[in-house]
Formats: sequence, structure tokens, C-alpha cells
Amino acid sequence: MTEKILIVTGDAAESLEVLYPYQRLLEEGYEVHIAAPSRKRLRFVVHDTESGHDTYTEKPGYTWPADLAFSEVEPSRYAAVVIPGGRAPEYLRNDPELRKIVKSFFDADKPVAQICHGPLLTAAVGALDGRRVTAYPALEFDMQSAGATFQDVPTVVDGPLVSARGWPDHPMWMRAFLDVLRGASPSP
Repeated sequence: MTEKILIVTGDAAESLEVLYPYQRLLEEGYEVHIAAPSRKRLRFVVHDTESGHDTYTEKPGYTWPADLAFSEVEPSRYAAVVIPGGRAPEYLRNDPELRKIVKSFFDADKPVAQICHGPLLTAAVGALDGRRVTAYPALEFDMQSAGATFQDVPTVVDGPLVSARGWPDHPMWMRAFLDVLRGASPSP
């Protein structure tokens, strides 16, 4: 039986941070489902930096259908969860159904991949206390407030938790996450 991986996201998620792990995990033979607040066509965004701007810019990105609503997710059917960034985690962390889902992965010690602003969600369930993480660098203080040790490096592996700063770190992030999924030591 093919192992299933869950991606939890919503509108305004970073396009690359949803679609890269989705396609990469499919390529590895996993069955991947995308869950959102409701079954609908999600509208992702593209973040980039531009000269003269103090922070990133945001433009419309791809659209993609959600396979499931959070209320339909049975976490025990999934081997791992992926939490993309973008703006989605800012409002998704307030969803009680999603908080239960994410917490269940930590309670079961299952692999969790988070990137960019995704750690806002894991912080909201109290899962970062005492852990080492990376995230979008502007979240350093949020991560410290959640009890985590923040490291401004491409990827951090802390047990089953694999985090990355943002989409430029995809190759290292997914390589480390696949190692965790396979039960291997992380690749350099």
C-alpha cells in the first residue's frame, strides 16, 4: 500500500512551497493529498524580493484544488504532514480543526515538514518548545517566543521535524525530509 502524505494549506500560500513538495513526493511514489479549510480551488501567491523594497513582494500565483477539507482529514491515515508558508499560516493557525490535525502528528511522533511561515502553525499548537528550527528569517522572534532555538540556515532537522527558510532552500529541505520519511540519517 502506498504511504500517504498530507499537505495542509489555504489561500495565499506560496505557490512553490505547495507545488514543489507535492510534485516531489508524488515523484517518490507517495500518495499526496492537499487539505484546506474547505474543498475549493485554492489561490496561491508568489513571493519575491525586489530592489528598493524592505520586504518581499506578493503577486498572484497558481490555483490548485484542495482534495479535502480539514474536517474530513483522518490524521492516522497519513505518514507525515507538510506545512507550506506564504500568508496562509497566519490565518490557518486560528482553525481549531487544523490545530488538532497538526498536533496529532507531533503526538504520534510522525514526520513534519515546515517551511517559511509554516512554523507559525506549529508554534500555535505548542510543538516548538525545546526544538531547533529555521523559518523565514523575519520569524526569528516568533520562533524564540514559541520556545524554539532559531537557526538561520537552509534546513534544520530536529527528530521528525524538518524545517526550511523558504523556497530557495527546497532541494536541501526535501532531501532531508525524504531521509526522515525513509528513516535514514539526513543527507549533508
